Amino acid sequence: MIIDAWGQHPTLRHAQDPMFDSLRSWTKTPAPTEELPVSTTVALMDQAGVDKMLISAWEAPCNSMISNEEVEGFVAEAPDRFVGVGSVDISKPMDAVREVRRCVQERGFKAIRVLPWLWEVPPTDRRFYPVFTACVEEGVPFCTQIGHTGPLMPSEVGRPLYLDQVALDFPELVIVGGHIGYPWTEEAVAVATKHENVYIDTSAYTAGRYPPELVRFMQGHGAAKVLFGTNYPMMPPAQALKGLDKLGLAEDKQALFLGGNSQRVFGL
Repeated sequence: MIIDAWGQHPTLRHAQDPMFDSLRSWTKTPAPTEELPVSTTVALMDQAGVDKMLISAWEAPCNSMISNEEVEGFVAEAPDRFVGVGSVDISKPMDAVREVRRCVQERGFKAIRVLPWLWEVPPTDRRFYPVFTACVEEGVPFCTQIGHTGPLMPSEVGRPLYLDQVALDFPELVIVGGHIGYPWTEEAVAVATKHENVYIDTSAYTAGRYPPELVRFMQGHGAAKVLFGTNYPMMPPAQALKGLDKLGLAEDKQALFLGGNSQRVFGL
């Protein structure tokens, strides 16, 4: 089984947002002009042999780029293929806590994701802590971005070392840091090694471009700590899997990476 730990089925307002212009310059693709059908995303998953994709809401300051309600609707269109991941407005702590509970209890979502660079504060900011508490209480992972940002926003808030303090304060919290933490991948590996409940996902990178320190971690003591991800639609699943055979992973460790770890971490 292959599970994509980080995807989005985008709304048009998300896909057209000017903050992604820098990413479009990399991929040499224009901003879309029409809503993307769910069937298109599922077809691209089929092409790459991806069984399930965790699709995320996007809450930014004063801007719901992909709402939790929209994610719920996308999941309803492909319930055997999509798994919902909610997001919350951290500027309203009590509303955020209530929304975490609603996402899990009423919508059946399996995780919550908040991106520090969207808020321009690290995950140690006090506004994140009620969200962490709610995730622990509801028994779902907190997903976030680590590493530099493709959009032209400050990268420093994505230093993986910030998660060290979060994990110390919330040892029960399951944390998944997406985008491998580059250029601080060694920090990400160190934090995931130190803390039982900290994981790394490989979204936004093709398998052939994983840093050597991450590959060594996957080959050795970190086999149960790294999850496959794409960051779709920025990267189609087939592209994200390119170079997989060159990682030198034993069969059992490759199975964990592609799906087993996500099954366990997200309770799928």
